[in-house]
Amino acid sequence: MAIALLADLLVRKAIERGDFDDLPGSGKPLDLPDRHDPDWWLKNLLKRDRFVLLPPSVQLRKEDAALDERLDALWSEDDVRQEVEEFNERVRRGRYQPPAGPPLVTMPRDVEATVAAWADRRAARAAEARAAEARAEAHGKSRRRLVRRRRSLRA
Repeated sequence: MAIALLADLLVRKAIERGDFDDLPGSGKPLDLPDRHDPDWWLKNLLKRDRFVLLPPSVQLRKEDAALDERLDALWSEDDVRQEVEEFNERVRRGRYQPPAGPPLVTMPRDVEATVAAWADRRAARAAEARAAEARAEAHGKSRRRLVRRRRSLRA
């Protein structure tokens, strides 16, 4: 009983100070579900903050699909190795846990093969960038020649 009175007193003092005046959503109705759900506020929080609660097997499958893209953003081979090893550790942990959803079909990745594939993709991107740069440079030179030719014709 004393805790309820103390809480009520603290809330009243906060109202008097104006601590609750400019809160987000102030004066707007609550978005309540049609039927009683004791966890409505938690579900709204998850939806608002875009939290995703997936079973571990599905989460690992999504991580596996996005791993190459995440690795391509890394610069050093050591960072790539570490990221793949951390992924493999999560897969191993998932295999030893009781299933909480669909079965886990994601396998650990071969670290050396993944690093080699990363290096190949990186070399291909570098070659493509050099080729694009050469094309842009050639286009710029031909454009300069055209501008010079037009200027000489005007003169």
